[in-house]
Amino acid sequence: MPLLFIVIIGLALLFDFINGMNDAANSVATIVSTRVLSPRLAVLWAAFFNFVAAFLFGVHVAKTIGQGIIRSEVVTPPLILTTLLGAIIWSSICTHFGLPISVSHALVGGLVGTALVKGGFQALVLSGLAKIFAFIFLAPLLGVGLGFVIMVFLYRAFGRKSPRSVDRWFRKLQLVSAAFYSLGHGANDAQKTMGIIAMLLFTTGRLGERFYVPYWVIICCYLAIALGTLLGGWRVIRTLGMKMTKLKPVHGFGAETAAAGSILFSTFLGIPVSTTHTITGAVIGVGIPKGFSGIRWKLAIRIVWAWLLTIPGSAALAAAFGAGLSLFRLGP
Repeated sequence: MPLLFIVIIGLALLFDFINGMNDAANSVATIVSTRVLSPRLAVLWAAFFNFVAAFLFGVHVAKTIGQGIIRSEVVTPPLILTTLLGAIIWSSICTHFGLPISVSHALVGGLVGTALVKGGFQALVLSGLAKIFAFIFLAPLLGVGLGFVIMVFLYRAFGRKSPRSVDRWFRKLQLVSAAFYSLGHGANDAQKTMGIIAMLLFTTGRLGERFYVPYWVIICCYLAIALGTLLGGWRVIRTLGMKMTKLKPVHGFGAETAAAGSILFSTFLGIPVSTTHTITGAVIGVGIPKGFSGIRWKLAIRIVWAWLLTIPGSAALAAAFGAGLSLFRLGP
């Protein structure tokens, strides 16, 4: 395998690793903020179930990334290289500043930016992009709605119980909901890197005439995201789990359950959603029944701005790298 291929696959797995680091907050923020588990035990729990997802779900999202965003005929190794560089740098900057952005949308933005440099708007698969852009708004709204409904149900079901007994029960149940969420996180997010690597292999003739995801790619991608989750993105954990709203175990259970349901639903549809958007929406949703004053809206607005800037920001970075390579007649 040529050196360029090894470099690109290494960068793809690095992106997957950074994805796990940033999204570690999504998996464990609620369970840490409610003090059900210590941060170290929480990331161990989340990383384990990130990897277990490899054996439970298909590769629908990977196929969307591999063939549903940009047209295969414009894909070259330099294009994938510049895509990954744009996504990695944007994600690293946001992780450094503690912003729980969508690493998924950074990847989409990178693909769009390099494809536009290579082939203009004709290089884009507009139907696939339309679904992704729609879920930029639908994913957090679905999380808010499900989180709100679940919390209203739980308040009615357990409202007459003593706070101590409710906390005791939901401290145990939150372990289940956190595992459920981590399964969804691994299933959706690891597949995005699978799609990039499979795209590289397919467009260079290494998969034959049919697009598929080799088993070694599946295992490597799940291992990378699990390791990233294991190390954790501690600044983002503080932002999402300790600053957005005050959570108790029952709220953590509601947020994780709502987000997991939303993510797995999208995964079965093959839509690469933002787990960050979904869990943040769910956290807001479970906080609403306590009153809108329970949400730190200034912080929420700051995060929303990071979301909105992610696709154009990573696209601009990737396009700049692509233009730079073009000066040396290397692509994208």
